[in-house]
Amino acid sequence: MNKVYTRTGDLGTTAIHGGARVDKDDPRIEANGTLDELNCALGLVRSLLEPDHPWQEDLREIQLELMAAMSLVATPSTLRDRNPNSLSPSLVGHLEECMDRMNAEINEREGYFILPGGTPLAAHLHQARVVARRAERRLVTLHHIDPVPAQILVLINRLSDLLFVMARYEVWQKQLQEDRWRAFAYKRKLKGKEE
Repeated sequence: MNKVYTRTGDLGTTAIHGGARVDKDDPRIEANGTLDELNCALGLVRSLLEPDHPWQEDLREIQLELMAAMSLVATPSTLRDRNPNSLSPSLVGHLEECMDRMNAEINEREGYFILPGGTPLAAHLHQARVVARRAERRLVTLHHIDPVPAQILVLINRLSDLLFVMARYEVWQKQLQEDRWRAFAYKRKLKGKEE
């Protein structure tokens, strides 16, 4: 690629899969732009990890899946069968297994609202988590207009959960105290009923 600029977007439109042009603030572009931000946030997290850190491979795999998801989101549902990209059917299950393993090690019964921070890595994991939540909101907005593959919605929802657990696990591994706000209200109610 000799030139990065094409000048075709100078007036505020961009091309989507299939050749149509839409405004740069179109819900499809908003959703894809936020997925791109999420991918960048994961890249930043990876840059803070040692090359042999056990999370490197999983996070790289997630980044690759996000690229496929972006391609699918950029494609109107009427043309999606022509898009050769797909998501791994086993990825969501793998993310759940990773969370279950980390939560088992943390071994805490009560859930708390936590102030993001702890270590630079944990803080960046929390930042990636909120970008994932925003991406999820943008995808739902697009879904009201043109169906988004359910697998993408599930992936982003589970990914935000994973990033939360990773942030907690990082703080736990460093033997630091979490900066807690308060216990989840529904858990307090359940505890009160048990007593």
